[in-house]
Amino acid sequence: MRISFRQLSLSCVALTGLVAAAAHAQTKKTAIGEDRKATASAPAVQNQASGGDDLSSSVLGQFTRSSEEISVTNHAVAATGITNRTPGGGLMPPQSAPRSQSGITRDFIAKQSPSSNITSLIADLPGVTVSSQDPFGTTGDHLQVRGLNETQFGYLFEGAPLADPINYAPYTATLVDTENLGSVTISQGAPDLNAPFYNAVGGQITATAINPSHHMGGFADLAGGSYSFNKEFLRFDTGDIGKSGVRGFLSFSHTGYDNGARGPGGFMRYHLDTKFVKEWGDGNNIAAIFSYNRQEATSWRAPTMAQWKQYGVGFSYDPNFTPGDARYYKLANQNLNQQLLVMPMNFSLTDRLKLHVTPYYVHQFGPSLGGENIPAVGGYYGTQQYGQLSGGTVVNGSILTVGRDPWNQKTGGLNMSADWRISKSNTFSFGWWYAYTTHEELSDFLPVNADGSGWSGTPIRVNGHILSGYDLNFMQQVNTLFIADTQRLLNDRLTLSAGFRVAMVSRQGTNLIPGADPYKMQGNYFEPLPQFSASYKITPHDQIFLNGTTAFRAPASVEAYSQIFDPNSSHAVMQPQSLKPEYSISEEIGYRHQGGLYNFSMSLFNINMTNHQVTSTGYIPGTNQMVASPINIGGQTSRGIQAELGLARWHHFSPYVSGQFLHSTFDNDFNTGMGSLPTAGKVAVAAPKFTGTIGLNYDDGTFFGNFDLRYVDTQYTTFMNDEKMPSYITSNLGLGYRMKALGPMKHPQIQLNLTNLGDNHYLSGSSYTANAHPHVTSTGQIATGGAPVYYVGGVFAAVVSLSTGF
Repeated sequence: MRISFRQLSLSCVALTGLVAAAAHAQTKKTAIGEDRKATASAPAVQNQASGGDDLSSSVLGQFTRSSEEISVTNHAVAATGITNRTPGGGLMPPQSAPRSQSGITRDFIAKQSPSSNITSLIADLPGVTVSSQDPFGTTGDHLQVRGLNETQFGYLFEGAPLADPINYAPYTATLVDTENLGSVTISQGAPDLNAPFYNAVGGQITATAINPSHHMGGFADLAGGSYSFNKEFLRFDTGDIGKSGVRGFLSFSHTGYDNGARGPGGFMRYHLDTKFVKEWGDGNNIAAIFSYNRQEATSWRAPTMAQWKQYGVGFSYDPNFTPGDARYYKLANQNLNQQLLVMPMNFSLTDRLKLHVTPYYVHQFGPSLGGENIPAVGGYYGTQQYGQLSGGTVVNGSILTVGRDPWNQKTGGLNMSADWRISKSNTFSFGWWYAYTTHEELSDFLPVNADGSGWSGTPIRVNGHILSGYDLNFMQQVNTLFIADTQRLLNDRLTLSAGFRVAMVSRQGTNLIPGADPYKMQGNYFEPLPQFSASYKITPHDQIFLNGTTAFRAPASVEAYSQIFDPNSSHAVMQPQSLKPEYSISEEIGYRHQGGLYNFSMSLFNINMTNHQVTSTGYIPGTNQMVASPINIGGQTSRGIQAELGLARWHHFSPYVSGQFLHSTFDNDFNTGMGSLPTAGKVAVAAPKFTGTIGLNYDDGTFFGNFDLRYVDTQYTTFMNDEKMPSYITSNLGLGYRMKALGPMKHPQIQLNLTNLGDNHYLSGSSYTANAHPHVTSTGQIATGGAPVYYVGGVFAAVVSLSTGF
């Protein structure tokens, strides 16, 4: 199960899939200081947008490479990797994929707070809404696009799928330090045909790390700010190691802050990144990326609407301990630890045949903690009632415990593809992806000391067994196969791509809690996924495109398969949800112009979904512990238009604007189990009608600054549309001063980042319920209301950072 913030088919259609020809992964060039060589390139199988105006020279079809970041000495203006060459101040790099696609480069990333993460950094892009709870962007993993959330997007980092493979949460804060992040691209609505996903009904997000320098040196960053914020970062580049063709970097960082206005507690993170690259011949390269993350944070307490109106941002866990207080802040804690290894490899076997291989391994583990009072006598272990418990302090018949979830998850995978250029105008691609995941969760309860100073290291036992609400052992295997073909016609102006992918997911596991039904859980899914795309270059700078995409998502979270128990109840407090896979058919038609004074993109989209799973979060009844809960609401239709405009630098200024209009509705009435609620035609949850961003960047090489203003419309939080989250506006400002050199320091600079100017107190996201108030169902019974809980947006904060290359 996922506690607290670890959360939150149709037959074949006559569509055939989007494809790519040339390279599943192209080498990228990254501007990381003035010491980079113009010939620098890195092995990467990431699928992002290509740079440059010549669309015919980029990867075609649905396989796209990462944003081009040229590594030329006289183009780098800072040790942070800024080149000032991306339109929109780094918010609108050139794209060529035949689908809606947006991105950010170092020109934008490097000017944001060094505490930011992959998800929080893309909040300015069209249609993207990020539910940030802390003011620094450290934990902003909650995302909405076109009425879908982050669990319905595939996340690629250096070519490997590194979101949680079972509940699909991305945990992007654990992947890479902002100082090492090269680029991020979001494809709103359509994943790559060859992408290793089985959940990407909403599209994909692709991130890449910077490439190591060819010269020995490094980068240091020291930051401090509001609420005792501090971050220390140091990176060392080896440069070219002899004549081996190998170069690499190693970095370490520490980040910490207090929760401040949001209550007691805080955040602590230690992080390690390494990347080594080996290149030889023409297009042959291997990279090895390793990351380690240790993270501990006090949980954010989520209010209902009534609690928000009463307490505002001060709604939090209790700062002082009293006997029996399960809401004491030290009992609400999340440990998010991760180790990952990715090795993208690209080989030119012949002039016509390219091979791409990416093995990866990721280990994620807890524990997560939450306070709970359990009965000292007469409570339940599963469905079995127990007698007197030993250990702990009894207050009013209960023992205060910290409920611990030491979840442990390991995944190993291999993604392989090949591109065979049959002729000058035709490329055939094929590939296979395999992944194996094991997942273990045995919850337990540790008695809290009478003075609240800590808890026993020995779990409470019943008849020799650890008292638990779930004892899960889960295993998953995934196989996907794809074939695709791309044809160029009319002197490479017209590109047609078609392909077919089949995904096979097998899941099985056990719940060893007495009375668990079913004791053994199982799910098997076989989904055919055709795709099609076409693009036409009207001019070298203008492109029109259309696509048809199918995708599916296997049910999210272990809770979809297993019961969850609690000592305060004789029955399961959470039951398995629908095991039907979510399936989507989407279409897009769009136009983009890039080059010259401005880049512009606009697209119309339509998404039809069946067995749409809204992933909600909520407290286990009677506890302070939250779990992810998938809810099958049937069909959903989403239609809209998105656009973005970014201007090239003019007198050192580079503006950007983006926006989206969305109309998303439920197609079916919702079955409550005691009759249906009339939800057909209601506006879907998490679907603001209007969203928009205005951004402005200035950089003359010495002084620089950036500003953005974001608007998010109201959003319904219940299927019956009887409660909604208000609209909100936030704005951020960054200012800085950069020097050329100071002794051994290259381009030292000082930077100030201000988030949430004006200190707007707002709700940024929510859980979802069928109805907030009582309603009569189709059978005449009353469906009692259930109050959604909300994420509170980050308050005002300031961060000052000093950085330099060396």
